[in-house]
Amino acid sequence: MSSDPDLSRRVAAIWRIEGARIVATLARVVGDLATAEDLAQDAVAEALVQWPRDGIPNNPGAWLTAVAKRRAIDGWRRQRNLDEKYRLMGADLDEISDAEWQPIDDDVLRLVFAACHPVLSREAQVALTLKVVGGLDTEAIARLFLVPVPTMQQRIVRAKKALTAARVPFAVPEPAEWPARRGAVLSVIYLIFTEGYAASGGDAVLRTELAHEAVRLGRVVNRLMPREPEALGLSALMELQASRFASRVDASGDAVLLAEQDRRRWDHSAITRGRALLDRADAMGKGRGPYQLQAAIALCHAEAPSVDATDWDRIVLLYEMLGRVAPSPVVELNRAVAVSMASGPLEGLAIVDDLADAGVLKGSHLIPSVRGELLARLGRHDEARAQLLEAADRTRNERAAALLRRKAEALGR
Repeated sequence: MSSDPDLSRRVAAIWRIEGARIVATLARVVGDLATAEDLAQDAVAEALVQWPRDGIPNNPGAWLTAVAKRRAIDGWRRQRNLDEKYRLMGADLDEISDAEWQPIDDDVLRLVFAACHPVLSREAQVALTLKVVGGLDTEAIARLFLVPVPTMQQRIVRAKKALTAARVPFAVPEPAEWPARRGAVLSVIYLIFTEGYAASGGDAVLRTELAHEAVRLGRVVNRLMPREPEALGLSALMELQASRFASRVDASGDAVLLAEQDRRRWDHSAITRGRALLDRADAMGKGRGPYQLQAAIALCHAEAPSVDATDWDRIVLLYEMLGRVAPSPVVELNRAVAVSMASGPLEGLAIVDDLADAGVLKGSHLIPSVRGELLARLGRHDEARAQLLEAADRTRNERAAALLRRKAEALGR
């Protein structure tokens, strides 16, 4: 295996972009998620051996998929009990070339629907999809669920075994089965987008390829469920949030805060798409669900000329509504930020302190981060600096930690 660190980084980058599609295509063909993942990893290992000698192919995703399929065929040949599948796979493989290979658009969606099968608990559905589609490592997923890493490892392994035992097909289910999986599918697509919008670890603020894949999946779901307002609301939310990508990082890759972003660089076509999607959802007259309410909040930001000119009172009201239909500590924390902008940092701090006293979001950087910002606005710089440094120690994203430390240092000047 090659020890070239540059090649290893390039292979890792290719896997982040192509991995979900490769695994999804293999899962559709072999009918088993664990086998598909093993085949894909074998192909990556072979790439690390061959590419230093032969060079990286023009279409590395096609190369990895073809190698994995060949390994599947070899396995079937050895078993001598799947001759028909072997003939079909061989014919399919002969047609593949670097120039013409195109992933089937819905392969990843098939994988999402399979991972969201009702045989799994909601927690297992989300965790498994984040692992195989979002490409998150087990540690990152454990942080999202606020559970120990071994617990999450066991949960993912059990989920894969349950899908295999239940012989879950890797296919978009019939419409009659959608209601049982709709909520989980929308949840995991949004969590994949969220990881792309604000990476939980590593040395990048954004993982745009992951976020854009979530946007694409949302559009496919909308074609499947054109009368589902929450699916439209989710797409609206992702379009509006993605509109800021060009201004969310500077030339060095560091995060740019909302107040400092150049709003002229926002993608106004994405804002237009988001507004239209939200209008379509509202026109159905079913009332706003959680994704529609979050999209409405994002639209308030998108339409405002500046932070100071934002309609914070309306955002507070929308967060109050969101807290009633989908209560969570994160929603309450976001409401605290909005209240601090509408009514002053002291009122916002009271809400944050209540959350801290309740012991929610333990281990997360979110509460000390927001608390530090509000304390700084109140002129309580020593307390603010301590909170920001605590938040920096808790986050696993190197860029976010560096930003928090810079803020803390600035308070000491």
